[in-house]
Amino acid sequence: MTERPAQMSNPRADRVKTVARLAGRSARQKQNRFLAEGPQSVREALRAHLGEFEATLSGHWGQGVVEEVFVTEGIAALHPDIAELIDQARASIQVRVVTDEVLEALSDAVTHQDVIAVCTLPGARRSVEWLQQHVTSPKLLAVLCRVQDPGNMGTIIRAADAAGADAVLLTSGSVDPFNPKAVRSTAGSLFHLPVFTAVDLSSTLDSVRELGHQVLAADGYGEEYLVNLGSALARTTTWLFGNEAQGLSPEERDLADARVAVPLYGHAESLNVATAATVCLYASAMAAGSVDSASH
Repeated sequence: MTERPAQMSNPRADRVKTVARLAGRSARQKQNRFLAEGPQSVREALRAHLGEFEATLSGHWGQGVVEEVFVTEGIAALHPDIAELIDQARASIQVRVVTDEVLEALSDAVTHQDVIAVCTLPGARRSVEWLQQHVTSPKLLAVLCRVQDPGNMGTIIRAADAAGADAVLLTSGSVDPFNPKAVRSTAGSLFHLPVFTAVDLSSTLDSVRELGHQVLAADGYGEEYLVNLGSALARTTTWLFGNEAQGLSPEERDLADARVAVPLYGHAESLNVATAATVCLYASAMAAGSVDSASH
């Protein structure tokens, strides 16, 4: 990095305390900021800030993604790619070189990972309006209904990204996806696709049906088995995934066109929601990919 700033060394400085509070939801909402910690999350935040994912994220974040970066002196040696991204973004972000003690004070993790970014929360937009404006024909959406565990939340966002989903939508009662643990669990995928919170399930599903989607509910007691759906999975699809302990409520299940079970071949009683979501999203992605390949 060029023009190294003076090192911040006081872990009890007011700025450190203000940023550390972003580990809590109320502070995130009040400051309209959240933390991205660790090389993978910060790398992808900076790439989003520099416009590398503009085709999928246009209009989602508003004015920039990253506001401030806290790094240890050894960042250039440890992660030269991140140091290069910081240099590219330097004109539009605040860069602070800090001691290990300061980073420990800022970190929500057991051991800090040498770099933390303060990011802006996405702009408040209705999810379906955004999709209609910015996605010509959304093919795959994931709706999380009251998912509570931040690790599960982050893993599902990561799986949705990997499966090529257009967006992830969360109903009220779901854990905050900008929780530090959830952000880390996305491994940077949070910055690759839009994630909408507090969506109204009924009106959202009415809208996605107008976009041509079938709505499938992942349900261990579903009347359809995933492996038997075949080419039906190639259709544009919105998947519903439920709460870890209770699954989807009867009202949520009734909003779906079909309830779909992932078959269990061993002795496990059920699948973790993040695992089930990964299997379902990939089944849709691979079915659509097979149809696309056959048409060429």
